[in-house]
Amino acid sequence: MEKRACAVTGHDPKRFKFKYKEDYSLCKKIKRTIKNEIQRLYDEENVRTFYVGGSLGVDMWAGEIALRLKEQPGYKDIELVVVLPFPDHEKDWDKRSKMRLSFLINHSEDCKIIGQKKNQRSYIEKDIYMVDQTEYLLAVYDNNSDEKLQITKMVRYALSKGKGVIMIHPDTAEIV
Repeated sequence: MEKRACAVTGHDPKRFKFKYKEDYSLCKKIKRTIKNEIQRLYDEENVRTFYVGGSLGVDMWAGEIALRLKEQPGYKDIELVVVLPFPDHEKDWDKRSKMRLSFLINHSEDCKIIGQKKNQRSYIEKDIYMVDQTEYLLAVYDNNSDEKLQITKMVRYALSKGKGVIMIHPDTAEIV
């Protein structure tokens, strides 16, 4: 079976009930569901490469989960690709968050920078790039979201391209 790839995305942390508090039980449950889906995609669909967008929240968690899985027997060939919308995308982040992204980049197979400057177009092109490189999209997303949200556009783009889309509801951590 041919190796496959999956992009992972999710709502901005401000959308979650727990915001940036990762010790909150719902956050832990979402992370467990992401891990279970990454393992399922690896085991059942031959997904070996995972693309994350380098944003706070779901992108960061999925990257860290993929790297932790790679340390376990049976998952050594997982590859992580970090895709940033533009250079210095994390410039205004706190020190801890910058260190987490740096860790992901330093331990990834590749880091792609899509745009040249901070603007909406760079974010759109990053999402298009990630979907175009993959067969699956794993999204922590409620399907009732605002049409104008970038994540809604990314999910719709993936569906229009015939990608397998797996959605984890942000309020329940259940697959929808």
